[in-house]
Amino acid sequence: MKVKFTNLYKLAPEKTKLIKKIDFLIKNSIFIGGEEVKRFEKNFAKFTKSKYCITLGNGTDALEIAVKSLNLKKGSEIIVPVNTWISTAEAVVNNGYKLVFCDVNLDDYSICLDDLKKRINSKTKAIIAVHLYGNPADMLGIKKIIKNKNIKLIEDCAQAHGSKINKKHVGTFGDTGTFSFFPGKNLGAFGDGGAIITNSKKIAEYCLRDKNHGALKKYDHLFSGRNSRLDTIQAGILNIKLRNYNKVITRRNYFAKIYLKELKKIAKIKLFALKNKNQSAFHQFVIKTNQRDELKKYLNNHNIETMIHYPYMLNELKFFPKVKLINAKGLGGKILSLPISEEHSKNEIYYIIKIIKNFFKKTK
Repeated sequence: MKVKFTNLYKLAPEKTKLIKKIDFLIKNSIFIGGEEVKRFEKNFAKFTKSKYCITLGNGTDALEIAVKSLNLKKGSEIIVPVNTWISTAEAVVNNGYKLVFCDVNLDDYSICLDDLKKRINSKTKAIIAVHLYGNPADMLGIKKIIKNKNIKLIEDCAQAHGSKINKKHVGTFGDTGTFSFFPGKNLGAFGDGGAIITNSKKIAEYCLRDKNHGALKKYDHLFSGRNSRLDTIQAGILNIKLRNYNKVITRRNYFAKIYLKELKKIAKIKLFALKNKNQSAFHQFVIKTNQRDELKKYLNNHNIETMIHYPYMLNELKFFPKVKLINAKGLGGKILSLPISEEHSKNEIYYIIKIIKNFFKKTK
């Protein structure tokens, strides 16, 4: 049996409707803005139960604009977990602020609250919490730590469409939540796309201007912004995909439960822990083992594709700050992402489990 890590073509629902939507938009020369984009913003705001949704060209722009919208003082420090995609850190340095890396906890790979407490000082003006792999970070714990402190909170939800804490969607706990609609995401477009959600009218209006050269309408420029728009075709695709998205979450959770049940019996594998009242989008299903490279090769030899998210921690990059972090040290050499998506079959998931069990029997 051959198991691909993911198949983006298979992931596309209602292909006939998608093709008809694209054909309609092309024939009517509707490429930028318009009702289709407004409809998606309204739909996604409703999905996340937030007041405002501002769509953008990509998830990186969403992070950078979100940071910029906070209007922090020069020299401010922003804390970021070290195990995340580079965009999270880029959003800090590209806005001219000081980047402070924080350790991750090994229960769910989100930000470590014990280390976070140590990193906060008088210069700390914001924290970016990352809901990595779709696993919700401890937002309630973070908010408790920064209570009565003048510290802003951004949630990087690029991998967490549909993730919830106590039935409340991630991205709605902080000042802003940012999303990516890159094709490989659970809710992915057919190209780049991103969004910011917020309950702040002031932040929403700033983001609307910043994404459009500092203007809300043509020639209404109040400051120097940028050009970052979700194109209409991507909005049309996302509107159709969003209608089917709850089925995606259900399917991924179903497979995750199988993985968790079967793999917990293997002593040499560390699984993440999901709090009972949390819902994960399971963008990735990540295991940790000291035999990662050997296991990856063994799975590949049995036609099972895997990936690594991520092979190094950001503090290991030469151009970012160097800091000693206990939990994150060596983590990039131990984590492995297993196939998990709605297009996989139950038989494929059990086949992966079987091969993993065989590997550890052989390496006793």
